[in-house]
Amino acid sequence: MIPVYQGCLFRLDAHFERLENSLALTRIDNPYTREQWRENMVPLIDNTKDQYIYMQITRGAAEKRDHAFPLGVKPTVFMMCNDIAPFEGKSAGVKAVSLEDNRWGLCNIKAIALLGNILLRQQAVEKDCAEAILVREGYVTEGAASNVFAVVDGVLITPPKNNAILSGITRDVILELAQANRIPYAEDILSLDALKTASEIWLASSTREILPVIELDGELVAGGKVGRLWQAMNGLLQNYKITYAEENTPS
Repeated sequence: MIPVYQGCLFRLDAHFERLENSLALTRIDNPYTREQWRENMVPLIDNTKDQYIYMQITRGAAEKRDHAFPLGVKPTVFMMCNDIAPFEGKSAGVKAVSLEDNRWGLCNIKAIALLGNILLRQQAVEKDCAEAILVREGYVTEGAASNVFAVVDGVLITPPKNNAILSGITRDVILELAQANRIPYAEDILSLDALKTASEIWLASSTREILPVIELDGELVAGGKVGRLWQAMNGLLQNYKITYAEENTPS
């Protein structure tokens, strides 16, 4: 899932790197070079809109069903482009619920096998929440479709990259912006207990960008108000998107 802001593919090389890692880990041949991927995307883009490109690559069509990899098949590629619709709850904040992370052990692979995420996200939706924050052995991993940040004792914390999370591109941008603007931050383990003491909780993803959480498990976060650091970081991200597009769009 690659955001496109005013015709500019956002952080495309970072998305390519994650795609290449996931293809390698699932042992699927990469059918295109980076430049060929880019050429395939360009005709889908409307330069007047904010959009996202969704790509899906499977191993290919086999002659017969078997759990072993089929030999001699070409990967199948599907690609589409949609408008990015502003998320209604962004400025006011959203509700979240913590749930036990019962997914498999290789969540670092960007794969279409998302049944575990979908079932957990549906539980959140049925509780009138925007997201499920997942917890494994008492420690936060990520959201069902997002990365998690928390401000604890003035430090912006997000769980470290490992095979328990799918590291998002927006996550990395937030950390870069924090470093560049001297905002204290850490990639560190984050217990559910610590999360519940946080002065701010955020959810980060490509299409929703950064969402402030104002309620977790039925309890208000910092009085139910959107935090000042989220407001600052959201402003930094919006400015970065504009600058990035200006610097990376061919003249």
